[in-house]
Amino acid sequence: KNNHLAQETSPKAWLLQFAKDIEEKPQAEVASVLRIRITLTSRNVRSLEKVCADLVTAAKKQKLRVEVSFYCWEFVGFRKFPSSGSRVVFCLIPKDYGGGIAGVSCAETIAFLCPEEKIILVTESRLIKSVTQLVPLGKALTRFEVEEKSAETIGKCVQVVTDRLAAVKSQEKLVVTENGHEISYKYLCLCTGARPNLIEEHPHVIGIRDTESVQEFQRRIKDSKRIVLVGNGGIASEIAYEVKGVAIDWVVKDNHISSTFLDPGAAEYFKKNLQEKGNVIADKATVKRLQYGETQGNSGAALGPDWHRMLDVSGSERNLPDSVNIHYGCEVKSVRVDKKNANSREISVELTNGQTLECDFVVSATGVNPRIDYTVDSPLERAIDGGISVNELMRTSLVDVYAAGDCCTATWKPAENWFQMRLWTQARQMGMMAGKSMAMTHMRQEDEIVQDFCFEFFGHVTKLFGQQVVLLGRYNGQGLGTNYEALVRITPNSEYIKLILVNGKLQGAILIGETGLEETFENLLLNQLDLTPFGDDLLDPNIDIEDYFD
Repeated sequence: KNNHLAQETSPKAWLLQFAKDIEEKPQAEVASVLRIRITLTSRNVRSLEKVCADLVTAAKKQKLRVEVSFYCWEFVGFRKFPSSGSRVVFCLIPKDYGGGIAGVSCAETIAFLCPEEKIILVTESRLIKSVTQLVPLGKALTRFEVEEKSAETIGKCVQVVTDRLAAVKSQEKLVVTENGHEISYKYLCLCTGARPNLIEEHPHVIGIRDTESVQEFQRRIKDSKRIVLVGNGGIASEIAYEVKGVAIDWVVKDNHISSTFLDPGAAEYFKKNLQEKGNVIADKATVKRLQYGETQGNSGAALGPDWHRMLDVSGSERNLPDSVNIHYGCEVKSVRVDKKNANSREISVELTNGQTLECDFVVSATGVNPRIDYTVDSPLERAIDGGISVNELMRTSLVDVYAAGDCCTATWKPAENWFQMRLWTQARQMGMMAGKSMAMTHMRQEDEIVQDFCFEFFGHVTKLFGQQVVLLGRYNGQGLGTNYEALVRITPNSEYIKLILVNGKLQGAILIGETGLEETFENLLLNQLDLTPFGDDLLDPNIDIEDYFD
């Protein structure tokens, strides 16, 4: 009812009168909640701080619960307003274009544990990546999808600032954005992700890592007849399998495909899927998304496990057989534009084995490097791979500064069967762990913080060549040398199961297909039961080991 007063007088004068009215007139009979919406501009932000404090104090004397919302008509920077009482600012810096899963998971965890506290999420876009359809497959093993949502959906206590990090002033507890704005914090979490590790800086070489790069890939592929694909991880494998109507030369430096996740046996199992991909009816199950129009930006949050399902990744030759020519044991030596021969394709790619390939463009999916493209006023301890060093509570070497996701490197002593890989699964786990550490430290429960159970073993669920892939522990014998035994069961076109055992105890597993054995082998990995008495019967299809070990 006082809106007309706000238009006729200055915000400061109106709020002073409003505070006086609350102080003098009993309000308990007509209201239980006082909601205050304040629009801040560069002209009133500092003068309103004292007024806001008086307003909240007056309301609390009348036993009203106060909800204060600060809206910025123009960005003026955020400070810890006295009106918020004991409220603290948690400042989270996720991946720049489209908040990444580590930063969003951290924000959601803090919002759950400290619903009354102020959380600021700094991201270059109002679109964020959020985990949905979370399906537990065991104690810590989960399968999930990733949705792109509006940042405002995270929670009421999370305020989104659309900007980009430029500097961290840890001594003053301030972060500075590219637009020159300063944001104060009590706890800061850096989740700035990673950059694609391009094989060569060339206009016809595109990296596949984030949402924006996929949009560029989609734009180019529709007019292409042949591409060169470089890389041997999950994204390269999905491109090789999902792209239709275009010839693909797949360059891998290893002796088998998808070496990041698969052993040679599993790679051979999948080769038939790759060769027959044109005959497979793709799974077009509905992926529920909120669609937004923002496409600008030059960096982004990493891709989710179903990044290709909402895109048309078909080339110009719709009737072309879906051919994938794999070049093993070699790398790209050079990329050049062939302008002499008018009949040749535009791009020539020379390989280290002496071959030359012609294509319309090159796709680089060769991994990532931690992204730390901002300044810090104090030395920030870094690991050998360039990532920010973090301990088991996701704390960095700077006081009250945390890090999570692809930008950080775990430097604590890991559990026997856990190791770091820059994957969506671990980004989510690290973000949640950082959020828990920050919240419990703020609540003075620091002594009660324990590392989450998910760090007891490596676990990852993904999809390759149209089938579910579950990786547990040292699934490829990582760090075991040759001192292990492998049990393998293969059912063509259905499942591939491989167990890694040392002295009769399970150390890792690969499960491809709908095996239903994820929880069983997770338990065997955790309890380290001696499986020697079972021998080869452990994978006998006629024995129901799931019930036996229940």
